[in-house]
Amino acid sequence: MGPVPAPTPPAERLLNLVIALLNTPTRMTKEQVRRSVVGYDSETTEAFERMFERDKDALRELGIPIVTVQPDGPADEIGYRIDPESYTLGDIELSPAELAVLSLASGFWRDAALSRDANRALTKLRAVAEGSPADDLAAGLLPRVQPAGPGLPVLLDAVLERRAVRFTYRAAYTGEVTEREVEPWQVRTEGAGWYLRGFDRGRGGPRSFRLNRILSPVRPVGPAEAYEIPADALEQGSDEPAPPVREAVLAVLPERAGALRARALAPRAADAELFEDRDVVRVPFRSAMELGYEIAGYGAAVLVLDPPELREVVVSRLRAAAALEEVARG
Repeated sequence: MGPVPAPTPPAERLLNLVIALLNTPTRMTKEQVRRSVVGYDSETTEAFERMFERDKDALRELGIPIVTVQPDGPADEIGYRIDPESYTLGDIELSPAELAVLSLASGFWRDAALSRDANRALTKLRAVAEGSPADDLAAGLLPRVQPAGPGLPVLLDAVLERRAVRFTYRAAYTGEVTEREVEPWQVRTEGAGWYLRGFDRGRGGPRSFRLNRILSPVRPVGPAEAYEIPADALEQGSDEPAPPVREAVLAVLPERAGALRARALAPRAADAELFEDRDVVRVPFRSAMELGYEIAGYGAAVLVLDPPELREVVVSRLRAAAALEEVARG
């Protein structure tokens, strides 16, 4: 007896279903879907019914127009297809400002698993857009979200399947390394990081986990549909207390770094005397890395006067950018 084939990931199964329903000349019945679409063929009748209904609802929530086709005769079954005219994207005309917003959105997906697709899509949009890409309109606004790591696809599948996962985790403040078994509810970004929120079985309550503190591969545990996600999952507690608010002192060239200026505290009279050619602004922040990456995007327009930790982040980021530029030239 050969090895049991691994189950098809939910995202791949959904894509297979979209391709099949989009390319059927008339319609596909449930039985045809079960026999011909990869991801459904190995399921029992009851499991297939649940999976197919859930997948249809998921695709419709994404805006994919799945049409129910009534039978032609009493012996026929109800079928399904995707209306190509409703599904096909029309001609795109983008202004420079609209393209800048899309550039901003694509920059959000800095994770290695997602950035290539985002950049490819943006390149195609730029090819049909009129005028300058106007990337400078988004300067200072780009979210500096750190890479989520290799566990992200597994966690997204686990949320969709409602399947528990297990991983080794380092706590933020104590540094304690423990193995956690979690029922994933949601994967989200907050500040500069990716977080998993779910029910920690070992601790008997809801917890949040920063993905870059997961030290081991994320492993699925047990069957799918093993739990329900609470309606108030977003309001459940977290074991990641927010860091304290601190104050960054920055020297900014006139009429530059508008996003930083918009968040600045009330100016102090003494600050105006520090520079003749720069404005001193004080910006509240929690994460030195998040703010440091934003400041680095302004280059020489912003100097960090305090705190030293923030200055080190900015310098490190600029040195890394310079090194990449040297590699590209060489």
